[in-house]
Amino acid sequence: MRIIKEFKEFAVKGNVVDMAVGIIIGAAFGKIVSSFVGDVIMPPIGVLLGGVDFSNLAVIVKEASAETPAVIIGYGKFMQTLIDFTIIAFAIFIVVKAINSLKRKEEEAPAAPPAPSAEEALLTEIRDLLKERK
Repeated sequence: MRIIKEFKEFAVKGNVVDMAVGIIIGAAFGKIVSSFVGDVIMPPIGVLLGGVDFSNLAVIVKEASAETPAVIIGYGKFMQTLIDFTIIAFAIFIVVKAINSLKRKEEEAPAAPPAPSAEEALLTEIRDLLKERK
């Protein structure tokens, strides 16, 4: 029973929920970037390179036979995946840089002065009493 209680406390914490939301948004962002690269970036690049469709670029290692399919190295798909990764990595870099900048600003903000010690408070009280006598 204790394990179930600990798991419940862990699962309900805000950090776990935030992490789950981040993973879901990250997966959706990955799909958006893949579509952006495959449908927007790569076609113009293919046209500039003479009408090349990058998704079909491959090197045939072994021709297909009647019983086995061809063995190919699909470097065009790899190029698209590499561009996807670069865009996602850059976006994450920008987010992390912004978060670090905000953390630095919080650290640079002047902290409230520490409360006076008991001795200082007593001396201040004595000083105030002496000023009242005069």
